[in-house]
Amino acid sequence: MKFKRSERLIDMTHYLLERPHQLVPLTFFSERYGSAKSSISEDLTIVKETFEGRGIGIVQTVPGAAGGVKYIPKVNSDEAMVVIEELCQHMESSDRLLPGGYLFMTDLLGNPLLMKKVGKLLASAFAEKEIDVIMTVATKGIPIANAIASYLNVPVVIVRRDSRVTEGSTVSINYVSGSNKRIQSMVLSKRSLKEGSKVLVVDDFMKAGGTVNGMKNLLEEFNAEMKGIGVLVESENAEERLVDDYVSLLKLSDVNEKNKQISLKEGNYFQSNLTFLP
Repeated sequence: MKFKRSERLIDMTHYLLERPHQLVPLTFFSERYGSAKSSISEDLTIVKETFEGRGIGIVQTVPGAAGGVKYIPKVNSDEAMVVIEELCQHMESSDRLLPGGYLFMTDLLGNPLLMKKVGKLLASAFAEKEIDVIMTVATKGIPIANAIASYLNVPVVIVRRDSRVTEGSTVSINYVSGSNKRIQSMVLSKRSLKEGSKVLVVDDFMKAGGTVNGMKNLLEEFNAEMKGIGVLVESENAEERLVDDYVSLLKLSDVNEKNKQISLKEGNYFQSNLTFLP
């Protein structure tokens, strides 16, 4: 079946968007549409220019016999700022304040459109890293990790606080919570993570970084390598930060429980040596 150019462009765009970070040979598109490679290359040039111009991402061409094209989700700085400002507006509502200075975020983490935006921002931050899997702790980090994974096209590994029969044999470690200095445990199924994996660690809220540091120690049990840390909200007033190389979207700068005021600002996202679309 012969495709018109307009049909090719629509189908090609959809195919690439559904498969981020996956190398697609030109021969695949050529056979799919019954078109010459030269025509496919021209179509991809249109897609590439549109993606970059509209802030969708990059269409990367890989030369050679084993080459092809790859869609890499990226954002421009203006788009990133709009999302971060939207998050601040959502989270500064006084009714989110919980005893102890914690914030209620469950509704935001359950908002698929908002999490999609968060996922693209953090995926864009680590797009140049070689990542095999995303790791987070149950339960609130899961929506963020899944959103990032959909753009990096990698699986998610979930660390739990206790062992479950359905997980099979597990690896368990004890770690010190950074905020209250308590000894806590975290558990990961041996089948969840391959030895030597390159891992992006994700957390929804980071105070001193004890949980993230615990996941880092857990990775050592699998001889895995931590390639980065992505955080939705970090606390600005942590007395001692146990991790220092991370990317955060928001920073909780002040909580006044008496007046029920919450103050947030942008995290270190724009200071993290990221490359943005023009």
